[in-house]
Amino acid sequence: MLNTVDNRLTAEDRKKQLVKIGLMMLRDKPIHELSIDAIAGQAGISRSLLFHYFPSKRDYYVAVISAAGRRLLRVTKPDEDLPPDEALREMLVQFVAFISRRRTAYISFVRGAAGGDDYAVEVYDDTRIGLSRRVLTYLGTPEVADNRSSVEYLRIHAWLSYTEDLAIEWSGLRESARPFTADELIDHAIESLHTLRKL
Repeated sequence: MLNTVDNRLTAEDRKKQLVKIGLMMLRDKPIHELSIDAIAGQAGISRSLLFHYFPSKRDYYVAVISAAGRRLLRVTKPDEDLPPDEALREMLVQFVAFISRRRTAYISFVRGAAGGDDYAVEVYDDTRIGLSRRVLTYLGTPEVADNRSSVEYLRIHAWLSYTEDLAIEWSGLRESARPFTADELIDHAIESLHTLRKL
């Protein structure tokens, strides 16, 4: 258990602490299975005090899953000084690594959205839009990101789904059973992107 009892925490610091605990627990179980009592216990506070910071369980879940989305965008953001093709590759390197390291939590993130939980859908969509914008910028067409009905935007959005699912399935295999390395997966993803754009 974390030794986190500290009555000197500001309200904002306490909220950040509670979200951080939620993110840690999200590594092992889906968002809707997080126990409010267990989270409060880890923070060294009562359940009722947790609800002082987050009015409802839903509000808490929204805060945690939103933090997960922001973390994904942050860790997959490459060095701004890289040339576009290198930036795209670096983004994919970090994307695949993120899914591999946090596979259970990531699946929870994706399936929470697929399951129709409105807060999960909204956060997932915002995260996917952020990743799509980034890819379109690397491809030299950032203006397309503002037109979600354009063919180019839809292709990038669909390609991200393909790459994501490939990384999820690949990372779930034993290393000895994986048909290709992480680098080969990324090479394939980039090749499929360029092929898709020619269709």
